[in-house]
Amino acid sequence: MQELGKKSTTSGLEALGIQKVAEAYWNLAPAALVEHALANKEGVLAENGALMCDTGAFTGRSPKDKFTVKDEKTAESVWWGEINLPFEPTQFDALHQKMVKFLEDKKVYVRDAYAGADPQHRLDLRVVNTQAWHNLFCYNMFLRPAEDELTHFTPTFTIINIPEFKADPAVDGTRQENFAIISFTKRMILIGGTGYAGEMKKGIFTVLNYTLPHEKDTLSMHCSANIGEAGDTAIFFGLSGTGKTTLSADPKRHLIGDDEHGWTDEGVFNFEGGCYAKVINITRQKEPQIWDAIKFGAILENTRFHDGTRVPDYENTTVTQNTRTAYPIHHIDNAVEPSVGGIPKNIFFLTADAFGVLPPIAKLNPAQAMYHFISGYTAKVAGTEMGIVDPQTTFSACFGAAFLPLHPTKYAELLGEKMRKHQVNVWLINTGWTGGPYGVGHRMKLAYTRAMLTAAMEGKLQDVRYENHPIFGVAIPQDCPQVPNEVLNPRETWEDKEAYDAKANHLAREFVKNFEKYADFANEEILSGAPEVASEAK
Repeated sequence: MQELGKKSTTSGLEALGIQKVAEAYWNLAPAALVEHALANKEGVLAENGALMCDTGAFTGRSPKDKFTVKDEKTAESVWWGEINLPFEPTQFDALHQKMVKFLEDKKVYVRDAYAGADPQHRLDLRVVNTQAWHNLFCYNMFLRPAEDELTHFTPTFTIINIPEFKADPAVDGTRQENFAIISFTKRMILIGGTGYAGEMKKGIFTVLNYTLPHEKDTLSMHCSANIGEAGDTAIFFGLSGTGKTTLSADPKRHLIGDDEHGWTDEGVFNFEGGCYAKVINITRQKEPQIWDAIKFGAILENTRFHDGTRVPDYENTTVTQNTRTAYPIHHIDNAVEPSVGGIPKNIFFLTADAFGVLPPIAKLNPAQAMYHFISGYTAKVAGTEMGIVDPQTTFSACFGAAFLPLHPTKYAELLGEKMRKHQVNVWLINTGWTGGPYGVGHRMKLAYTRAMLTAAMEGKLQDVRYENHPIFGVAIPQDCPQVPNEVLNPRETWEDKEAYDAKANHLAREFVKNFEKYADFANEEILSGAPEVASEAK
């Protein structure tokens, strides 16, 4: 029987401090990694060919256990606080040595990869895993060097990921046994105690969110992007439940990427080589591209089968609601490779406003764009989380606060600069409620939302009449092809106009309250993008 993969004892790992391992498998192809995963009992094959694996106790990221080493390089540049938790350099070094020692009798899987489709702005990445399926995840999610590029590959950042290694919080300085720690000085990420593969992906995203804006004046973005037949690039920002994946997966346009991108003076580039999509309640009818991408080489996380079969049951939430798939971007038929596009013509901020206040489409000036970008608003409704009965505001700076090492105003100012330089249109899209709040009104029709996006991207809203929203100040088009005019102005969709005004002022106050923590760092232009709040009645 043919050997499962090429073995090497230590060659190439010494720079990571790893002098000795039981076996090392370098840059195995997906088929070999699947064989290893099955032999190691890390997962099972589904009927569609995907490798189904469990992530153990952690079925998502653990934000409170993600740390950044605080040293001379980062002390004054990182935005320290609830998002970026400091870690001592000496404790990082000690933990690194303990992990290296742990590997001495273990077999490892090593992968060389790129993060960033633009060669001028990419990381040359080396990942060391103890689980084959994690290495397959890295093959899928990062960019894959050509065979000749691997000959003299020298990493500029590394990840050591050992789910079986658990920290001793009292000794190692962690909060719990699990951890994900970034050292920008050592250019290394240490991950242990968790089997959730997304920690690797988001760790590298955090790294790029530091290096690109801070060192290269390039805007890093938590967004999806696609490109039309005419070469026009569009970007979609939005938190979970706003329609980011659905609306960017347009069969008439080509996918650049679904989650992480950079914006240079030349254009937009994907950080990744694959997609990491939620599969909860997925159907071929709703998400045909993702459905068809789940095949051999893809990974399914924490899903289950229909009884007595190997057919994935995407409605099953026995393990978690955060069931996911990871697949290389070439599993999407209309994806562009390399994953790059030109300067974006249109940017869409997606929100599912459960208060029924925001217009279904509105155009933002640079000040409003920066303000709403920092705000990163959507709303949770009943059923999304335990205990939620009425709509609740959710704000996440730059639509990805958990991954921002720098202060959000840095990213917003870069966005404003690029908007002005390239005269980019920025649109606020409400995919949420109209005619009243959640429980009274109804969800905006997807067909209307798609029609509004199409009209914006085709320039059909350029010469129509606009009116400014009386509270949020954004410009609302009074006409849009294939959309009834009465839908465009949210106040007109409410029977009780005074109730609308009260709810709009309530939401505006929530925006202002949320922004207080950024106000001291924001310039006057950003602050001028805030809504005009009426005084509360006494």
